[in-house]
Amino acid sequence: MRRSTCSVVGIALLALFAGRAGGQSQAQAGTEEFGLSQRELVQAIEKVEAGIAKCMREQGFTYVPADYATVRKGMTSDKNIPGMSDLEFVQKYGWGISTLYTGRAPQLAEGYSPARVGLGPRNVEIYGKLSPSDQVAYNRALLGNNLNVTFAVALESEDFSGCGGCTRTAIAQVFKPVQLTASYYNPTDALVYRDPRIKAALRFYALEMRKAGFSFSHPDEAENDIRRRLAALTEGGALTPEAMSREQRAALKELQAYELRSAVKNHELKVSLFDPLEAKIQRQLFAREIK
Repeated sequence: MRRSTCSVVGIALLALFAGRAGGQSQAQAGTEEFGLSQRELVQAIEKVEAGIAKCMREQGFTYVPADYATVRKGMTSDKNIPGMSDLEFVQKYGWGISTLYTGRAPQLAEGYSPARVGLGPRNVEIYGKLSPSDQVAYNRALLGNNLNVTFAVALESEDFSGCGGCTRTAIAQVFKPVQLTASYYNPTDALVYRDPRIKAALRFYALEMRKAGFSFSHPDEAENDIRRRLAALTEGGALTPEAMSREQRAALKELQAYELRSAVKNHELKVSLFDPLEAKIQRQLFAREIK
């Protein structure tokens, strides 16, 4: 799970969470993304990938459903470069959102690209054989207006709100409507974040971030804000830096610098404050590990 902050909506879901992919009760919630158990996550991934393939076929394109291992590999590739620690990654790339932006389609990305990894080599190969105009149409069908958000990327961040095209269509057939919103938090995280100690930590976090020049009240806000800003600046990932105006390139550099500064401060507080506190509360809440 990557999302770590509770909201009123998230707390309410503890009582309402039932049915479809996210259907556990509070006591049954698992530790994988969206409160799923590992088995449920595997099943959800298989269903979504099959749905994407069906939707793409209906639009005249070939898409091979990625298996669980492929999607999971894309998820674990997020903010992860072999040989580089988490701290080193943050110090060099922030969250790797604007700092590693190229404007190239995920299938054509080189080097670091969780999106490409999660799509799988067969789909990358299929895309590569299309004409440039068909490639544009293919990704519009697959991803909609935000070309940076693939299923694996959205699943890892537990935020489906940026998904489009056949990816969103398939997700909506497997997950509950509330789980497609940006305000969703899985029930395990929501339960942990009801604790008064976490609420106090959030107040301290907001204060420290303000001292550093950032107006964020919880750890998820900055990353999500940068994704939104980048999407607006790049027309959903359709603009390469070379195709940008001078003003747009300047705005991108400013966003990259902002991402680096905010990510480093956020990481510092997360490691020193939230990680140990969350671990302690989880041990106290759950007599046994939830699967």
